[in-house]
Amino acid sequence: MTSPTRLIFPRKALASCVRAYVVRSTFETPLEERKDRYNHYPATPHCSITFYIEGEVEVVDPPEVMQDQFRAVFCGPQSRPVTTYNPGPVRMLMVIFYPQVLHALCGIDTSQWLDRWAPAGQVLGAEWEALSRDLLAPQSDEARLARLEGFLAQRWQAVRPGGAGAAAGDWVRHLAAQAADTALGRGVRNIERRIKLRAGQPMRKLLRLQRAEHSFFEARDKYLAGKAVWTDIAARGGYADQAHLCREAREITGHSPLELVRLLASSDESYWIYRVWT
Repeated sequence: MTSPTRLIFPRKALASCVRAYVVRSTFETPLEERKDRYNHYPATPHCSITFYIEGEVEVVDPPEVMQDQFRAVFCGPQSRPVTTYNPGPVRMLMVIFYPQVLHALCGIDTSQWLDRWAPAGQVLGAEWEALSRDLLAPQSDEARLARLEGFLAQRWQAVRPGGAGAAAGDWVRHLAAQAADTALGRGVRNIERRIKLRAGQPMRKLLRLQRAEHSFFEARDKYLAGKAVWTDIAARGGYADQAHLCREAREITGHSPLELVRLLASSDESYWIYRVWT
């Protein structure tokens, strides 16, 4: 069966702006089982905008995040796993941004949007509201992405940072270098304040999430090859021990590393975001 989800990477000029696009449609092959219509997302340092072109979404956990229906939803960085549910078929486009990008483009204090969702136009302004209307109109996925990248390219070119890390790379450490590269307030507290303003979370949490992602990728590969030695994976990831790795995995995904890789190896459709990402 053809996967209902595609992970698409941006053009080179937007590589330090957009981490990836996710296009998903279950209209062509509807998910009959209720359990398959859940969507499990991990904690993430990234911001996103999701355009619900057709269909509906409900937030299941945590229940206080967002209960109103919006078709273009801005999501700030998430410090906890999130579960949503689609009552029926859905067609959506998700744009995943590096967290400092929307501060640069729109001047928002990203720290104020930690664990929060809201209509994209309300957060980002009138130009983004108009973009949302364009992207929600009937058209092909290719036309939507072309419109979106045209909108972003001009604006990102005007504000993007320079330097060796500007093409993405290790974005967390590049963010730290940007925050320190100013003539005013080079003290540690000032740098930490600027990092939190731009990315929504302190550097130690960003590094923790980045470390976990790398370790999850390694765990998946080793498990599928039948060579997963959890103590070695924990050590290479910089964890104090295997228990430390397990605690952080549960905080970020809601599962132990072993449970997570087993889910990735299964056909459980509700974990599609993990599967397409890895």
